[in-house]
Amino acid sequence: MGDGLPKASSHTSKLESQILEAVIKRESKGTSIKSINRIILKFPKIDESFRKCKVIFEHFDEDKNGSIDIKELKHCFEKLQVNFTTEEITDIFKTCDLNDDMGISFNEFIVLLCLVYLLKEDPASSNTKSRMGIPDLEATFETLVESFVFLDSNKDGHVSKSEMIRAIEETKQSDGQIALKRFEEMDWDKNGTVNFKEFLFAFTRWVGIEDDEED
Repeated sequence: MGDGLPKASSHTSKLESQILEAVIKRESKGTSIKSINRIILKFPKIDESFRKCKVIFEHFDEDKNGSIDIKELKHCFEKLQVNFTTEEITDIFKTCDLNDDMGISFNEFIVLLCLVYLLKEDPASSNTKSRMGIPDLEATFETLVESFVFLDSNKDGHVSKSEMIRAIEETKQSDGQIALKRFEEMDWDKNGTVNFKEFLFAFTRWVGIEDDEED
């Protein structure tokens, strides 16, 4: 049952801490999202945006084997003008390659790009329209970041079950039960909290990406 779950490993610990730091920094700015219902209403638009991302994925899947290897990812970053060192590219690749098959699947690719979006925020140019040359997709990534910021009410970089329940109770609608069920799916290590990467992987399932892409 452990297959496909993220693993705690030394090669990702530095990157994981950078992601946490970036999330907390972003949380200090607040969010325009005020309810879980607002997030759920955005699902169709997020789904549409994810599907447009498939064109990017297929373009950089140069050998057309259904996944992006590290060489192809480097080409992708060059095209998107994302400046990462070789070590950083390797770290983010390993962080998003959940099953260690040395290939990034489509849903893993979405998560990877969203993490890049978060990590590449430049405080000196926060009004810049595009960080990666894909402004439409970046708007979706910002929605995902804002959704996480909304759910993490104590701004510690993790969403706890109690925070999720509080957000659900505020909606007073049955859709909240769906969100609670999804929390259980997000919390892979069953420690009662969900980090941003876990949240992103769950979101690809929330809008149906993973189900549609699996054979």
